[in-house]
Amino acid sequence: MDVNVTHKHQSTVWLLVVVAIVGLNLRPFMTGIGPLAESLREATGLSQQGLSMLTLIPMALMGVVAFAGPALQGKLGARLLVLLALLVIAIGAILRWVTSSGGVLLLTAAIMGFGVAIIQAVFPGIIKRQFMQRSSVVMGLYSAMMMGGGALGAQLSPWVAQATGSWQIGLAWLVVPALLALLLAMKLLPMDPPRSAGRRVSIKPLLRRRRTWLLMLCFGLVNGGYSSAVAWLAPAYQSLGWSAAYSGSLLAVMAIAQAVAALVLPAIACRKPDFRPWLWFTLGLQLVGFAGLAFWPAAAPLLWAIVVGAGLGGCFSLTMVVALEHLKDPAQAGALAALMQGGGFLLAAVAPWIVATLYDATESYMAGWMWHVGCVTVVSVLVWQFAPKGYAQAMGVSASANKPAQ
Repeated sequence: MDVNVTHKHQSTVWLLVVVAIVGLNLRPFMTGIGPLAESLREATGLSQQGLSMLTLIPMALMGVVAFAGPALQGKLGARLLVLLALLVIAIGAILRWVTSSGGVLLLTAAIMGFGVAIIQAVFPGIIKRQFMQRSSVVMGLYSAMMMGGGALGAQLSPWVAQATGSWQIGLAWLVVPALLALLLAMKLLPMDPPRSAGRRVSIKPLLRRRRTWLLMLCFGLVNGGYSSAVAWLAPAYQSLGWSAAYSGSLLAVMAIAQAVAALVLPAIACRKPDFRPWLWFTLGLQLVGFAGLAFWPAAAPLLWAIVVGAGLGGCFSLTMVVALEHLKDPAQAGALAALMQGGGFLLAAVAPWIVATLYDATESYMAGWMWHVGCVTVVSVLVWQFAPKGYAQAMGVSASANKPAQ
C-alpha cells in the first residue's frame, strides 16, 4: 500500500512538472518582441502597427482556435494535441533563426500562436481531469509558469540578441524549452481516459448561455491590458530614453509579478467559493498601475510594472478558475474555459493595435494606457454577476446535475 501511495505521489509530482514546463512555453515568444522592437523595425522595415501584428496575430489565433478546441480534442485527444502543439512551437522558433523578413517574422508569430492556442484550448480540461480536487491551485501553477515564461522571454531575448549580435537568435532560443517540454510531455503526460475516446462536447449549448459571453467579455478586456503591456511597455520606456535591455528588464519584472500573483491568489482565494473580492482586488491593482503608466511613467516605473503585473496575473488565473468552477464535468468545464479564451483573446488581440493607433494620433502612450483604465472599470462592474450560487443557473443546469461525471 505504501509503495502504491509513493508511486502515486511521484506521478503527481512529475505531472506537475509537465504542467509547469508546458505553461513556461506559452508567452516568451511574444514578450521577447517588445525589448527588441527597435532592432526589428530597423531590420525588417515593420512600422509601429506592423510590430503590433506580432502580438495581434497570435492573440487572434488563440481566440479562433479555442472555438475549435473541443471538436479537435474529440477527434485527436488532448494528449496528442498538446504534443503536436509543442512541436509546432519549436518549428516556429527555428524559423525565426533564419528569417530577416518582416513577412516571415509575422508568419512565425502565426505558427507559434497556433501551437499556443491549441494548448490553451485543451490544457485547462486536462488539469480539471487530473487534479479534480485541487484544480484551482494547479491552475494557479499553470498560469504562474505562463507568466514566468513571459518574464524569461522579456529578460533573455535582448540579452541573447546582444551576446550573439543577432536578433534572430534572440528570438529563436525558445526552441530549447519547447523541445524540452515536448520530451517531458511525451514521457509523462497521461493518456486520455478510454471513456473520452470519440467523445465530443458540443459548444452550441454553451454559446447560447449569456454567462459564456460575459466570461468572454471580461477575459478579453482584461487580457487586452496584458497584450498591450507585452507589446508596448518596453517601447514606451525606450521612448523615454531607456535601453532595450533595461526596458526588457522592466517587462520581466512585470511578468514576475504576474507569475507570483497567478500562483498565490488562487491558493488563497479557493478557501471560499466566492472569488469576486479577489477579482476586484486584482482589478484595483490594474487601475492604479495603468493610471501610473499614463500620468507618471517616470515617477515609479518599477512600481507601476509590479502593480500592473500582479493585477493582470492574478485576474487571469482567478478568471480561469471561475470559468472551470461553473461546470463540474471536466470536459464541459474545459470547453467553457476554451470558449472564454476564444472570444476573450479575439478581443485582447485588438488592444495593441488600438494603443498603436492612439500613439500615432497623439504621439504619446498616455491615451493607450487610459483606454485600459476604462476597460478595467467596465470589468469591475461586470464581475458583480459572478456569484458562485448562480453558476448552475447561469449555465442552465440543475444543482444536482452539476456534479463530476462518474
